[in-house]
Amino acid sequence: MLDLDLENVHVLITGASGGIGLATARLLLEQGAKVTAHHNMTSDILQDLQNSPSLFLVGADLTSESATKSIFGSAVERLGTVHALVVSHGLWIRDDVFLKDMPLERWKKTMDINLTSTFLVTREFLKGLEDAKARGEDPDKIDKASIVFVGSNGGRIGEAMHADYSAAKSAMMYGLTLSLKNEIVKIAPKGRVNCVAPAWVYTPMAADALKDPAIVYQSLATTPMKKFGDPFDIAAQIAILTSAKVSGHVTGQVAYVTGGMEGRLLNMKEDLQG
Repeated sequence: MLDLDLENVHVLITGASGGIGLATARLLLEQGAKVTAHHNMTSDILQDLQNSPSLFLVGADLTSESATKSIFGSAVERLGTVHALVVSHGLWIRDDVFLKDMPLERWKKTMDINLTSTFLVTREFLKGLEDAKARGEDPDKIDKASIVFVGSNGGRIGEAMHADYSAAKSAMMYGLTLSLKNEIVKIAPKGRVNCVAPAWVYTPMAADALKDPAIVYQSLATTPMKKFGDPFDIAAQIAILTSAKVSGHVTGQVAYVTGGMEGRLLNMKEDLQG
């Protein structure tokens, strides 16, 4: 197994009860990291990891400012300073809706869960890092500071009838990632901010959609590898980017884990007839 030098590095993972978050938590624990695994609704899926003394489970609604502050306080109390952050929570609403017909309530919900909550989590992480530096924590640990966002290929190519999700992910992948990579170094000179952007992945959130033959065809028709991703595919890239040992000079980047996907077909064969 490749040693990523993550021994005792405390990583907080949001959305750890989802497919990508769970796979990331499992992989980072195997690498010797200390992991705070956040969940929103239930922690049942995380129970098989609970035997690890390096794991702390915490539940919170990340759209709440006070709840977000609370999970960082609890994480620091249990496992010490949070040195790395993986933002893997998110919401993709299944219903197809043209923007002209989209209720404001849906737009706000998507933005709050995917983007505003990311702002709240990232802000608390950076504040905690600053506090740790002021306390004189070991500079070697501060140097391992890292943020990895989980974006989406939809943030690059767009997604018709899901403009809310695409817009939120695009803001995270570009505006936020590229801004924060310039800010984190003011706290941690070797700190890094990157993003992993998957296409469709076999996760609980995507399970129903991937039962639709039309969605499968539209996606795989432009994917050279002719397959969807597995949560481990994404988790492995997250772990690599979290590691200062192997990615110490990588920041401000979006790693696309898409099987080479170039886009989605806009017109099916029947759409072109007549």
